[in-house]
Amino acid sequence: MHKRLLILASIFGGLAVVLGAFGAHGLQKITSDDSILHSYQTAVQYQLYHALALFVVAILMQRQPAGLLRWAGICFIMGTVLFSGSLYLITYLKINGLSTGWAGPVTPIGGLFFVTGWVFLLMAAIKYK
Repeated sequence: MHKRLLILASIFGGLAVVLGAFGAHGLQKITSDDSILHSYQTAVQYQLYHALALFVVAILMQRQPAGLLRWAGICFIMGTVLFSGSLYLITYLKINGLSTGWAGPVTPIGGLFFVTGWVFLLMAAIKYK
């Protein structure tokens, strides 16, 4: 499992850099709407933070039982897909003048996954001997 987490952490981290570069150079040519740019930047930041967190979880899984750490990793993955993914989708929809009503509620669900992942990581740290 830890190898898959390392691979996903690498993919998420690399994509965050690419998407961040697009946001800094390409997206600003498409829109000057500060709320769109801010949402996009938030998506990139949280994706990168949680790619690093996923990397740490994968490394820790080599040293201690995977149970709680595995759940932390799963939550970080789900959080990245739902939180950052929904913000990327909302950015796309807003730029194209489409409704974002159905996509907006997905973002806080992703945030809950992030928080839950950190709680699992905390529990694993407390349990570690």
